[in-house]
Amino acid sequence: MRANPVFVALDTTDLDYARQLAERLRGHVGGLKLGLEFFSAHGPEGVRAFQDLELPIFLDLKFHDIPNTVAGAVRAAASLGVDIINVHAAGGPAMMKAALEAARSAGPKTKVIAVTVLTSLSDSDLAAVGQAPSAGEQVLRLAQLAKSCGLDGVVCSALEIAPLRAALGRDFMLVVPGIRPAGSDLGDQHRVMGPAEAHLAGASILVIGRPITAAPDPAKAAAEIAQSLSI
Repeated sequence: MRANPVFVALDTTDLDYARQLAERLRGHVGGLKLGLEFFSAHGPEGVRAFQDLELPIFLDLKFHDIPNTVAGAVRAAASLGVDIINVHAAGGPAMMKAALEAARSAGPKTKVIAVTVLTSLSDSDLAAVGQAPSAGEQVLRLAQLAKSCGLDGVVCSALEIAPLRAALGRDFMLVVPGIRPAGSDLGDQHRVMGPAEAHLAGASILVIGRPITAAPDPAKAAAEIAQSLSI
């Protein structure tokens, strides 16, 4: 059986609820994603609360600052034993290389990936902040930069999977949020795709939040998504 690529996004400030949800979903998902909302409320101790579940953890804090500051933050995060940490590719080569070096020194198993363009942003959003290329063009440029810096992969939307796979190869990790099963509310996401389509296109990890966590039966919703992926 192939590993389950679904990481459930526990975007909440309620630690007890997040822990109970993770326990219910264990066996139906391949990992957990803990983000800014959760980390701002509970910090490192909140991350440690999930370690006994033996599920991979993606600590989604999107570091973006000067290289020395990001290196310190990544070193501290990697020391928690998490499996994936991310930084913004827009921080530039020096910042990404500093993050990678810091992660390797603190947690050799921790993978460092780069955020390219947030999946909530459209082409018009990019134009509003002075970025003339389309989202797809910007994602490709930043992903190529991240790979040249030695990073393990990138965060991208499902719509960019195919061109990134073609340009960057099969081994580069593509972590894909904005996954919405048929009939799901799009929420604040713009560049979305269904889980089976994204998996087939070549996504390494599918980050899914509300379609699982807000479902009447989260475990059933996660199991149905896993079944749709034929795993």
